[in-house]
Amino acid sequence: MSLVWIVILPFAGSLCAAFVSSRARNTEAWLAGMVTLACVVMALRCYPLVATGEVVRETFQWAPGLGLAVTFRMDGFAWLFTMLVTVMGALVVLYARYYLSAQDPVARFFSFFLAFMGAMLGVVLSGNLIQLVVFWELTSLTSFMLIAYWYHRSDARRGARMALTVTAGGGLCLLGGVLVLGRIAGGYDLDTVLAAGEQVRAHAWYLPALVLIALGALTKSAQFPFHFWLPHAMAAPTPVSVYLHSATMVKAGVFLLVRLWPVLAGTDAWFWMVGSAGLCSLVLGAYMAMFQRDMKGVLAYSTISHLGLITLLLGLNSPLALIAAIFHIMSHATFKASLFMAAGMVDHETGTRDLSRLSGLYRAMPLTTALATVGAAAMAGVPLLNGFISKEMFFTETMFVSGNALTRIGLPAMAVVWGIFSVAYSLRFILQVFFGPPAGDLPRDPHEPPLWMLFPSALLVLACLVVGMIPAIAIGPYLDVAARSVLGQGTPVHSLAVWHGWNLPLIMSLVAMVAGTGLYRMLGEYQRGTTVVPLIDWLRLDGKRLFESLLETLDAWADWLLRWLSTERLQVQLLLLICAAFAAALVPLAAGGLPAGSLPLTPLEPAFAGMWLVGGVCAVAAAVQAKYHRLAALSLAGAAGLATCMTFVWFSAPDLALTQLVVEVVTIVLLLLGLRWLPRRHQSVDDARVPLRVRLRARTRRLRDLVLALIAGTGVAALSYAVMTRPAVDGISPFFIESALPLGGGRNVINVILVDFRGFDTLGEITVLGIVALTVFALLRRFRPAPESMERPVQQREQDGDGSALLRDPHALLPVGPMMLPGVVVQLLLPIAGMVAIFFLLRGHDEPGGGFVAGLIVATAVILQYMVGGTAWAESRTRIFPQYWIALGLLCAAGAGMAAWPAARPFLSALAWHGTLPLVGEMHLSTVLLFDVGVFLLVIGATVLILVALAHQSRRGHRRQEEAVPASAPAPDPAVSGTERG
Repeated sequence: MSLVWIVILPFAGSLCAAFVSSRARNTEAWLAGMVTLACVVMALRCYPLVATGEVVRETFQWAPGLGLAVTFRMDGFAWLFTMLVTVMGALVVLYARYYLSAQDPVARFFSFFLAFMGAMLGVVLSGNLIQLVVFWELTSLTSFMLIAYWYHRSDARRGARMALTVTAGGGLCLLGGVLVLGRIAGGYDLDTVLAAGEQVRAHAWYLPALVLIALGALTKSAQFPFHFWLPHAMAAPTPVSVYLHSATMVKAGVFLLVRLWPVLAGTDAWFWMVGSAGLCSLVLGAYMAMFQRDMKGVLAYSTISHLGLITLLLGLNSPLALIAAIFHIMSHATFKASLFMAAGMVDHETGTRDLSRLSGLYRAMPLTTALATVGAAAMAGVPLLNGFISKEMFFTETMFVSGNALTRIGLPAMAVVWGIFSVAYSLRFILQVFFGPPAGDLPRDPHEPPLWMLFPSALLVLACLVVGMIPAIAIGPYLDVAARSVLGQGTPVHSLAVWHGWNLPLIMSLVAMVAGTGLYRMLGEYQRGTTVVPLIDWLRLDGKRLFESLLETLDAWADWLLRWLSTERLQVQLLLLICAAFAAALVPLAAGGLPAGSLPLTPLEPAFAGMWLVGGVCAVAAAVQAKYHRLAALSLAGAAGLATCMTFVWFSAPDLALTQLVVEVVTIVLLLLGLRWLPRRHQSVDDARVPLRVRLRARTRRLRDLVLALIAGTGVAALSYAVMTRPAVDGISPFFIESALPLGGGRNVINVILVDFRGFDTLGEITVLGIVALTVFALLRRFRPAPESMERPVQQREQDGDGSALLRDPHALLPVGPMMLPGVVVQLLLPIAGMVAIFFLLRGHDEPGGGFVAGLIVATAVILQYMVGGTAWAESRTRIFPQYWIALGLLCAAGAGMAAWPAARPFLSALAWHGTLPLVGEMHLSTVLLFDVGVFLLVIGATVLILVALAHQSRRGHRRQEEAVPASAPAPDPAVSGTERG
């Protein structure tokens, strides 16, 4: 269970952190720290197994009939990455505790941070490719929230949107590639795919799979041509940059390339695609890092460059290059994280990261200077540091690339150029910030940060020194375990010695250091304006401008399509939808026809025919009145709905009848609230004063709509007739009827289907319902009614006289005036409705009822409170937070599904207990009840959220009238429910 807990614990910590006070920095930091340290301990316990070459697996059946399972898998490489994610996470938690301000909402930060950690661990430990893609997209979503943490800043919002657009788009490509790869390999289990390398490379679909998977990896690791999003993500707080943009998120792409290296590598397509992207990123990122004015900008482009180094090594199709890539993944994370922390400390203590303003900080910040200097030296590849060893390995591998003269000479030359650039920007990062004359125009007086804020950076710098001096002891065994888990028996012999004698890679390093120092001095003259380098200005690339230009182009195309294919008129949109649905139904019917069944018709009962005659007349009348009198049309539509409800009763379908009844009530209320804000109809098209041409066009349109309605309605009636005259044995109904009690444990077949046989569908449906409710609420917050509908209705003005009803005390026991008696009734109705709802909820598995019906009953009772007493009075009497009901409902439903995992059963499998309790007697409990409770809570929350949001339009509409009341009058209470204030 260790692997499961390593992934689940951060998500559980994220939920806990979300409910802790936003100002409790210590509590939040302790919570996040304990979660990360617990994951570190659990990962360390797995090392003895993976060190022997064993692969730790934990599998839980999700949907065995479909071959779907949740699989977690840890080998040596996954263990090394797990340690990187968790140990770095613990250090960032400590750093963030002192970096974040007391005014920052730390609850949101640590909640998103732990959720991202869980998603990243899910990527690393997934044993199934589809599961990996799910966690992959979760990293994109959680990183979006972390980058936009300071969402009041426009650069943070733009950077987060850019990162999400690029990485989520790459995730879709990855999903397509994974589907193709699994199809070729014969399964999506990672062990199955890794064992099918030769089969995959020989397949005709290898190249499409490679392109799609490479797009997913390159976008996530910010590789050319998708590198532009990473510098703009630097608007995030520095702890986010430390964790996401140096150690974890941007490493996910190269992690995937290493993971699938045995399957996809070894071909010319891999070499040119992956290697070319890595080479471009290597040189371009290093070049652009030299000209950034922001400290984090320098580190962002250097990150692109170092990730390009890793990608290029992976593209060389060499096992030794793969080992070098794994080593540099770890070494880059250590020195780059320490440098991001140093940049954050400089910003935290001076108030700026602008290189043109910073100078001479070594006097005020000697410890920070020492740590940053060692980190930058490791980044530049100075001997006795870990960056030097990985640079030597890189130079060595570029020298032994086979091929034409271009690759044999060009690659080592470009490697030296990269080394020159890296030395130049590393020197600039240190010398321009920490040395030279003291700066005089800093926003704050610089001083050392707290010692505990320095501690994480010091620990990382110590790791750079230890690994650089004794690499064979410090990292050698772990690197060997990781390499063998990827390469297996083909793992070559490799050495991590500091000194290999005088050789060509060492000479290349010396040339890079000397030339890099000279380049730095030349660029110093250029930046002071005494020397001009035209090539630099010509090569400047603005990825942000290109990205935003692309978005503007897409918007223009979408606008053009909307002008041609869409319309703002609702009637025309409905016409297009009905025509499309009719065409979609006509295609299969034209091919196979629609033969009727063999069942005889039920004798027509006069009472039933009369009921349907009334319902049909009401429906037709509602359609006619919709043009003239909206309230009359709504009343007639309600009568037609009641006829439908009685039809269900007639045919012995009490579940459907009960559901139809409560849905009809809620729908009528919803439409009533919506009608209040529709603009008035000024003039009928049948008026003689309307031009004849307009009247003819309107009548033609009505005739067209009538014909279309008759055709569509006849088609639906024919389809219903054909289905209902077929014997039930031809479908799946007998299975549900026969299996409801023995397999589902319930006699109510409808409810058993919803919460047992189709539980996963129902979980998805209630999730969509919650999303729709939140979306409607968000839209209504910005909705402003038509000007003429802002006035109070005539009836209210006459009833309230001088408008004093607006000023009545919302905390009064009962509504004032004519609504006092209904107020008494609705107060008594609410607890009664609650009891009725619980009754229907508990009996739903065996008798008509269930969570959906019960939720609508409670929602109806709540809405009656608003209708009778008004928004302010109802919300002062009953504190309702619909968002929490939605969240709790989803948690209950998902918890009912996950409760099956400890019993080693598939997700949403029902667990039941039957026994006798003291004073209660015989009792039967099942996780199905918990699932139904989740449906119950979510339906209440979603329905009330939508209807209350509509009710709040009245408060907005009359706000100006309330503000116009004299100051001497008692002001209404501004407190409202948890949905909105004001």
